[in-house]
Amino acid sequence: MKNTLYKILMVTLVVFTGCTADFEELNTNPNAPVSVQPGLLLRQVIYDFGEQMSYEGFAAGDLLSQHRTALDFNLFDRHALKSPQLGGNPWPIFYTNLRDNELLLQQAQSSETFKVYEGPALILKAYMAQGLTDLFGDVPYFEAFDGINGTVTATYDAQEDIYLTEGGILDNLDQGIAALNAYDGAVALEGDLLFSGDLDNWVQFANSLKLKALMRISSREDVAGEIASIFAAGNYIGNNSDNAVFDFTNSAPNSFRFAQLRAGDFNNFVLSETMEEILTDLDDPRIAVFFRPFANSTSGAFNGLINGINASQTSIEPANYSLAGTLFRENTAQLDANFMTAWETQFILAEAAAKRYISADAETIYNTGVQLAFEYWLTELPADYLSGAAAYDAPGTTPLEQIITQKWIANIINGYEGWVEWRRTGFPEFKPVAASLNDGLIPVRMPYPAEEQALNADNYQAAAAATNDNSLNAPVWWDN
Repeated sequence: MKNTLYKILMVTLVVFTGCTADFEELNTNPNAPVSVQPGLLLRQVIYDFGEQMSYEGFAAGDLLSQHRTALDFNLFDRHALKSPQLGGNPWPIFYTNLRDNELLLQQAQSSETFKVYEGPALILKAYMAQGLTDLFGDVPYFEAFDGINGTVTATYDAQEDIYLTEGGILDNLDQGIAALNAYDGAVALEGDLLFSGDLDNWVQFANSLKLKALMRISSREDVAGEIASIFAAGNYIGNNSDNAVFDFTNSAPNSFRFAQLRAGDFNNFVLSETMEEILTDLDDPRIAVFFRPFANSTSGAFNGLINGINASQTSIEPANYSLAGTLFRENTAQLDANFMTAWETQFILAEAAAKRYISADAETIYNTGVQLAFEYWLTELPADYLSGAAAYDAPGTTPLEQIITQKWIANIINGYEGWVEWRRTGFPEFKPVAASLNDGLIPVRMPYPAEEQALNADNYQAAAAATNDNSLNAPVWWDN
């Protein structure tokens, strides 16, 4: 884990104008930002998105993916996703940072001085756009991010187009890689919290993201050739030292945000029964990193709670369940905001090998992914771990189940990735929640927020109609 972060607050530049007879000057907002240095914009986008989505990953993503459950304020855990409480509203995080990133991209494409920022801005746009559309499905995209020249009532674009057409996810990754490879200027990339200005690392990041995007849509598109090409070139994230991450610190304001909250909010989130059973069955020592033995245990045992209890009718003693580990509160300097890693890349390639998209030994790649995931989570890999229940070909399992389960374990607090991968593959097996507010169904998309209905009514109505009245149970394009 690298890049200890000292948060830089982005300063809004304000121009104060005197009296003038010029109508245009009179009608210029004196409080509007006129320019921000691209290094500050890049730093702001990376930090704000990574910090906020790490919080979302803990408070909402981990509930949907059944890594954790909530004791109270748990309507979201009961799958009332239109009622976010401590978390569960990622929409503004995506749009705020995509719009800031668009300013960065415009600066890079309009000034040779700032050309070095074009590749990273295109790659970040692809990264955030994928996260957005994977959660919600069709979303405002092509008209949505230009806050100065664009429309505030953007149409909802089809997820298929957001992935596949010009200016979409895959195209922006390709264009970002091309811009980085073509850059021959002397201006250094500043504000880069992920790679400290190393452009080669950005290319690796983009290729890993492309593998991820291709695998995500593999049930709808023929992706084998493109995946094989990236694999053959070998220029993707291969070691944890090259991960696209930045560190939190142990003290505010740059510690993991949940560590800064009062104990009652932090202690509201405990080990889920699903996570407990999976880690226990695997005899996985990472349980002691992710969680603490429950307070009433006399033997240092861990105990999980079923997701989605009816908190108004069920009496729960918090001391009977395992709280989040010290990594998430006392020792957050060991915790990352995670954009993309070597272990995730290896699990994608293991799946590609298992499906014969690439010519490689899937078990070897899988084992490498597990080793990298243990290293990432500061845990020694037991000598017999990969020959027991976690083995690639363990009895009673399938290779895909093993690959996705290991990816799911390591993706704790990483946004909503565990839930997204469950939607794509069905692994690992989730439990029905105890008191569902969604007719006993596990949701397969996030709902559009209520603000859209108020502020973008016509376009929202069309999108809602296409999702059975904004239903949580209407699958996205790649999930059909």
